[in-house]
Amino acid sequence: MSAPAQIQVRNVHKVFSTGGAEVVALKGIDLDIHPGEFLCLLGPSGCGKSTLLNAVAGFSLPTTGEILVDGRPVTAPGPDRGMVFQEYALFPWMTVEQNVAFGLQIKKRPRAEIRDTVQGLLRMLHLEEFRARFPKDLSGGMRQRVAIARVLALDSQILLMDEPFGALDALTRRTLQDELLRIWSELKKTILFVTHSLEESIYLADRIVLMTYRPGTLKRDVTVDLPRPRDAASPEFNAMKKELGGLLMEEQNRHAQAEFTGTAVD
Repeated sequence: MSAPAQIQVRNVHKVFSTGGAEVVALKGIDLDIHPGEFLCLLGPSGCGKSTLLNAVAGFSLPTTGEILVDGRPVTAPGPDRGMVFQEYALFPWMTVEQNVAFGLQIKKRPRAEIRDTVQGLLRMLHLEEFRARFPKDLSGGMRQRVAIARVLALDSQILLMDEPFGALDALTRRTLQDELLRIWSELKKTILFVTHSLEESIYLADRIVLMTYRPGTLKRDVTVDLPRPRDAASPEFNAMKKELGGLLMEEQNRHAQAEFTGTAVD
């Protein structure tokens, strides 16, 4: 892409200390993500996908290396990066409408602006008739719609999404994937999306970055040039699924061998 990278990850290492031992979660990560790009981080459990996402978010900074957003070093969470979690993270005592409005109220936006923004997002995410409901009265898919609406209300240019559809059934998951693609197309956000689902990554992403098992490194950076909307049953889709599936199995086998022999995975 010709545009400068919006997110720049430069030689990032992350080391955790657990019980007196050091665990290298990320090693030598270099990655550029461009404005408006939809990038999926894919890899087996324990490969550091969420660790890298949290570093970009500013929740858990790298041990060494640097992350830049729009040329500025990431030192803490910021309004330019909105985070969507798998667990929804809604306030149970607030209605749908109140949850979506919460961030704008904290920012002390004018009442009319809050009303118009919330109304537009409820309409966009098909939540208008649920505006007075509480989270306990909603399905998992509806709760995640509310969580996405709440992040979109802050108008962050970057959306960071940590397996947001991982706990949903297959039909709801596909519905929300399509909703997310529609929102992304309309709002031109930059999305960094963590998933362990091979099919989800191919269905959603412009690029897929496949990570190795711990320590997490970048194994392969793949451009997904399939036209949208994508057909998961097409020969081209399945050819990419087979190729990436083989790379994932390499990592699973390396991990299994290391566990069996008691040696570290290099």
